[in-house]
Amino acid sequence: MKVSLIATVLNAEDHVGPFLASIAAQTRAPDEVVIVDGGSADGTLDSLRAADGVTALLEPGANIARGRNLAIAHASHEVIAVADADCTYGSGWLAALVAPLEAGADVAMGVTEPIVGSLLDACVSALSAQLDPTELDPATFMPSARSVAFRREALDAVGGFPEWLPIGEDMWVNHRWRERSFDMRLAPAAVAGWRPRATLGGIWTQYVRYARGDGHAGMYPERHALRIAVYGGLLLAMTSRRTWPKLLAVGGGLAYARAPVARARARAGDRAPAATILTPALLAFTDLAKLTGYGLGVTDRLTGRVRPPQP
Repeated sequence: MKVSLIATVLNAEDHVGPFLASIAAQTRAPDEVVIVDGGSADGTLDSLRAADGVTALLEPGANIARGRNLAIAHASHEVIAVADADCTYGSGWLAALVAPLEAGADVAMGVTEPIVGSLLDACVSALSAQLDPTELDPATFMPSARSVAFRREALDAVGGFPEWLPIGEDMWVNHRWRERSFDMRLAPAAVAGWRPRATLGGIWTQYVRYARGDGHAGMYPERHALRIAVYGGLLLAMTSRRTWPKLLAVGGGLAYARAPVARARARAGDRAPAATILTPALLAFTDLAKLTGYGLGVTDRLTGRVRPPQP
C-alpha cells in the first residue's frame, strides 16, 4: 500500500523544520509528501523547497480545505495521510496510522496529545478532554486532521474538503463519513503532538475561528445553545438579590471547572497551584470566545456571507 502524505502551511517557519524532521524519521516512510503553502510571508516556502522528497506547491490565499484538495489532486496514490505542520510525530506514527487501512478500513483515526512547555500550555490544553486512547469510542470519535488517513474514494464520496468553509473542514468531512457509515477505525498509537497557542490573543483568535466555523457549517448547535443557556443562567443568578442562586451558580461553576483544573494540575507539575487559579479564568475566556465566534458564524450564514451547499 502506497501512501501520499499531505499538509498545508502558512507562516510556519518556527515549526516547519521540526515537522519535516519528524516526517523524515518515520519508520514507515510516506511514498511521497505534498505540502501546499497558502502564501507564507516568512521562510516557510524556502524550507519546504529545500527539503528532500517534498513537493511544495504555492497557492496564495488558499484556505485549509482548498490547500488540502489541491495537495490531494497532485498526490499520486490512493491512500492519503493528513498531517499538520504545527505538530510533531513519533517515528512510528505513520505505520500505526496506516495499519487500519491495510486491514480494510476506509478511514484511520489517529489521536493527538499536547506538547506542554509552559504553564499556559498546561492550562489551555486542559480545556479539552484528552482521553486515554484506550478510552475512546471508535463509534463516535471524530479525528482531527492533525492525524488521519483515508482512501481517496472515501473523500471523493463526500465531495472533498469543503472549500466554502474557512475552518472546521475536517469535522465537516467526519460528519459526512459518519452519515454514510464509512468504516472508520481508531489508530490509538498514531499520536500527533500539537502545540497550544502561546499567547492569549492567539488563543482567543483560535477559539473564535473554531466556533465561527461551527456556525457556518451548522455543527454542534446543541453544544453552543447549552453554553449560551449556562452563561445566561449564571448572569441571572449573580445579579439576583437572593443568596441561593449565587450559591448554586458558584457550585455549578466549580463542578464545571473541576475536570479541566485536574488535568491542568497534572500537566503543570510544581506549578499546579497557579494552574488551579488560571484554568477557570481561561475556561471562561475561551467560552466567551466560542460564544462570540458562534454568533458571528450564524450571522455570516444568515446574511449569505457563507453559503453551504444545498442538500
